[in-house]
Amino acid sequence: MRVTEDRNTKPAILAGLAMIGIYAVQFVAARFSLREHLTATDVATLRFVGAGLVMLPVVWRGGLSASKALGWRRALTLAALAGLPYPFIINWGLTYAPAAHGAALCPASIVFFSFVLSHLATTDKASRQQTIGVAAIIAGLILFIAPAHTGGGMKDVFSGDLLFIASGAMFAAYAVLVRRWRVDPIAATVTVVLLSCVPLPLLYFFAPSGLRAASVAEIASQIVIQGFLAGAAAMFLYTYIVRQLGSQAASLFMPCVPIATVLIAMTVLGETPTGAQFAAVLIMAAGMAFSALSRPVPKPA
Repeated sequence: MRVTEDRNTKPAILAGLAMIGIYAVQFVAARFSLREHLTATDVATLRFVGAGLVMLPVVWRGGLSASKALGWRRALTLAALAGLPYPFIINWGLTYAPAAHGAALCPASIVFFSFVLSHLATTDKASRQQTIGVAAIIAGLILFIAPAHTGGGMKDVFSGDLLFIASGAMFAAYAVLVRRWRVDPIAATVTVVLLSCVPLPLLYFFAPSGLRAASVAEIASQIVIQGFLAGAAAMFLYTYIVRQLGSQAASLFMPCVPIATVLIAMTVLGETPTGAQFAAVLIMAAGMAFSALSRPVPKPA
């Protein structure tokens, strides 16, 4: 039994580390282009253009049998939660609030809502140690974004923060449903990506766009980062982790995203965190370690 757990856990941890790197780069790249030429719709569109290209060989080889077995109701539900609306809401939030807010609030919301929803939808309850660990993660994330709320433009920043929180709730619900419905990672990824590609022609013709003002290199880089990596690879990795470890355990990788984002943003965007944000990083790391050492306690029959 112990050997089986190790075989499941080690690949899932490696998948989690890769996912952290992808999401960190995604936030920095999106923020960079949103400050330049592209709109929130553009970035979301390029995400699924790239992801759709990645999925074509998978569909060509395996067909749509796995997606059809999922059923239209479940497929549309997963696509609504983790498909096109999800990155659009994040990118919309990034037009109001700094990248650090998105990198902090999105994972924090995923952790919190996964913690709540997983215990409403499963037969497990959290141990005291796990509860304290998650509370520390949330406290660290709040401390991380607190310094930015002392300046001007609070109304716009607050609007962006609400959008980040909404996106976290959506992705947490997606993770819980994947676990509850026992959805195959490839089937979930293919379904979400393909359904998200359906409205892209309408967005191209009718939504505001800055694609014509952007360079070919900028567009290509967003297709790779938002599409190939964040839209396809990270989606598969997260779904795989959920299947192996559960939605709550998978969500504990998310607090690493703001840590990695800060390090990348310091290099690429020249954004240096405050002393309070460095302290928040330590609190988050302690919370993750504390939670990782605990196990859910089965609910009494």
